[in-house]
Amino acid sequence: MTFVVFVVGLVLVGGLLFLGASLLLGRGETQPPAELDRSPVELPDDRPVTGDDVRALQVSVTVRGYRMTEVDWLLEQLAQTIDERDVEIAQLRAAQPAEDPAVDDEEDPGA
Repeated sequence: MTFVVFVVGLVLVGGLLFLGASLLLGRGETQPPAELDRSPVELPDDRPVTGDDVRALQVSVTVRGYRMTEVDWLLEQLAQTIDERDVEIAQLRAAQPAEDPAVDDEEDPGA
């Protein structure tokens, strides 16, 4: 009889502890779900993204988040790629001859 009372008491205390922890800790989420139409990472809308914009990004960290060194490495690679793209575009634009406004499309046989 004492063994049965002990087991029932143990189950009752365990259940109360579990219920209390569930109420205190919630569903285990560390933060509320993100809004679908909003990102916590902001990039400029009024101009092209530059390498410095990517380098300035700070992604939020969670318990089951990401490896910071890998993301930092990835962002650095992306920033370098953007910088190289911008330099190449600037070189191509500088090498492009200025268009003569006097030339009409009807006179151009290749048009």
